[in-house]
Amino acid sequence: MKHTLSVLTENHAGVLSKVSGLFTRRGFNIDSLAVGVTEDPAISRMTIVVHGDDAVVEQVEKQLNKIIPVIKVKTFSEGEYLSRQLSLIKVAAPPSRRAELMKIAELMNARILDVSPTSMTFEFTDTLERTEVMEDLLRPFGIREIVRTGTIAIEKGASITRSKKASQDQAGPGATSL
Repeated sequence: MKHTLSVLTENHAGVLSKVSGLFTRRGFNIDSLAVGVTEDPAISRMTIVVHGDDAVVEQVEKQLNKIIPVIKVKTFSEGEYLSRQLSLIKVAAPPSRRAELMKIAELMNARILDVSPTSMTFEFTDTLERTEVMEDLLRPFGIREIVRTGTIAIEKGASITRSKKASQDQAGPGATSL
């Protein structure tokens, strides 16, 4: 089973290496890893997708919490988060087949970024499942190249994943946080 973790860390050099090293030492495979700065430039968020049972994910979470620059780890439960990944897909596109490709782009809400005499490049942002559908639809045309960002995720609703300090700094004195 796949699990999605949101990991808040201090935003400085070497943190990604420490986190990925933990996975290497424990023999855990990372299916997807995306990292970016948050609304607070001092904090980065890593979205990590791992494959394993609940015990494996619990062990990963405990080990991540032991790493000094890690501020908070949250494992998202199915249905409580939104996730997306960005894909750039270059497809063989002779002029005789471009209308079909344009129709697929329209149906799947993909953008056509580039057209050359022999290819088209699409931008597609959606869930992993819909990304796989898009790839399946384009495969008969001849996929030349795919580049993916990896999954990013955020909790649904008003809940937020952030450190206590950041929550209090933004909410003001006397406020409580997650």
